[in-house]
Amino acid sequence: MKERLQIIFPGKLVFGNGVLAQLPEEVIALQPAKVFVATITPLLPAIETAVQTLEQNNIEVLTDTSIVQEPTFADFHQLMKKVTPFNPDIIIGIGGGSVLDVAKLVAAQLDNEQELKDYVGIGLLKGRKKKLIVVPATSGTGSEASPNAILVDDSDHQKKGIISPYLVPDIIYADPLLTISVPPAITAATGLDALTHCLEAYTNKFSQPFIDMFAYEGMRLIAANIVTAVNDGTNVEAREKVAMGSLLGGFCLGPVNTAGVHALSYPLGSMFHLPHGLSNALLLPYVMQFNIPSAVHRYADVAVALGCTKQENDTATAYAGVQKIRELIAACGIPSTLQEVNVPESAIPQMAADAMKIQRLLKNNPRAITEQDAIFIYSTAY
Repeated sequence: MKERLQIIFPGKLVFGNGVLAQLPEEVIALQPAKVFVATITPLLPAIETAVQTLEQNNIEVLTDTSIVQEPTFADFHQLMKKVTPFNPDIIIGIGGGSVLDVAKLVAAQLDNEQELKDYVGIGLLKGRKKKLIVVPATSGTGSEASPNAILVDDSDHQKKGIISPYLVPDIIYADPLLTISVPPAITAATGLDALTHCLEAYTNKFSQPFIDMFAYEGMRLIAANIVTAVNDGTNVEAREKVAMGSLLGGFCLGPVNTAGVHALSYPLGSMFHLPHGLSNALLLPYVMQFNIPSAVHRYADVAVALGCTKQENDTATAYAGVQKIRELIAACGIPSTLQEVNVPESAIPQMAADAMKIQRLLKNNPRAITEQDAIFIYSTAY
């Protein structure tokens, strides 16, 4: 029996090249007294005009650039010390997934009687009182459209998920031109992360026909354009299509979510601080190969979405999809083994044990993954 489909859409979505210029008008119409902007230092020139426009309209703006990597609980609490006295009416996140996740949590925490520890998990957040606007500046996490936020727990260095419909932003401005300046390595890792969101949603144990539309088109768009976006970052068409694929992947995360690839990638981030997108890209073909026997038809569809020609049967087509993923990874300059990113082989048993803690994602995998299976997958990827 499949779970009931639930998808929460933002109140407003604006997608297109140059739409960032429209954001000040949107904010001014909401008549806030104060606005908090979470972003990164490289984006400050891109948002300077927008901030000046708000200030010229008597809106006080506080900007923070402290989130520079995957955020921890300590990072969040430190930021709240700065934002709480300011007490903004609107929170705006402009950046990659880490910045957007923190902006979402800041909006949730302000004027909230719950503490963060009370709503770590699924469906525990009881509400959000502050307006939330997000502007993705990378094409990867899909955080702009998802009900998810991820923080690293300082006590055990494990990634913890906060999942709630209240974390879906009120307004999204997705401007692919913001991704033009993203370096090739980050473009590759984030783009393949977005592809993984779509792929794991489509092959998910709880896949849904409505979400399949987003997932299939997301795979198609990213697979056809990611190599161009990596090799020629100024190619606006490629950037736009990868950005759309990433957005579609974000819509998959709430109602269906990811599975084994993401669960096994978490220890790579928590133990070795590998970027999330890189971890997913590295493990993707190995988990695909492990899963195919339990979802042959679905993985055959994936292969076609990736651009493969149908083979004599679904099994052959599915494995052609794995080869296509390997080719995309190589063309994007992403490492293909754990050894290449300096993960010691001796760490595999601990990684497998840690991965088993991510049952909220493992339960979605089309083939059950035991601790011994995880050891096998990591060893194959070594």
